[in-house]
Amino acid sequence: MARIVGYIACSLDGFIATPDENLDWLMQQPELELGEYDYRLFIKRIRTVVMGRATYDWLERSSAPWEYGDQRVIVVTSRPIANPKGPLETRSDIEALIAELRRLADGDVWMLGGGQLQMAFMERGALDEIEIYVISEIIGGGIPLFPPTGLRASPRLVSATALGPAGARLRYRFN
Repeated sequence: MARIVGYIACSLDGFIATPDENLDWLMQQPELELGEYDYRLFIKRIRTVVMGRATYDWLERSSAPWEYGDQRVIVVTSRPIANPKGPLETRSDIEALIAELRRLADGDVWMLGGGQLQMAFMERGALDEIEIYVISEIIGGGIPLFPPTGLRASPRLVSATALGPAGARLRYRFN
């Protein structure tokens, strides 16, 4: 059975992007020492990437190349994607998607992007773990790590690791 995991960075004041969806603040900490937690190592163990439509649209607007050629990509959306930026599948039924993902046995599933889809999975008890990288930047507002939905949960802190003077890695388990 596949593990469904989150891997996300947020500012010290709890935002994943500025109000205009900018992520430049992530690059303001040259002393951030990710080491064994580097994204390039994380993505190697991921077989399936799941993202919401807002995250896909943000990636589509980006000039960066599609970097998920080694993974199966599923976009949760009710609207068709006419000319996808890269190979992907779409799903609209979250309950059916969770059941489908749980049947996978070829590696972990990453919930990529903002907190809205991650929250939908948390509300259904379907997010197993999340790694939150708290970056030593205060950006004053923007898109919150988790949107307020009324969900109450008590995930277990598995580890907390300083990443030099520029941030910390917090790993939580939900199940």
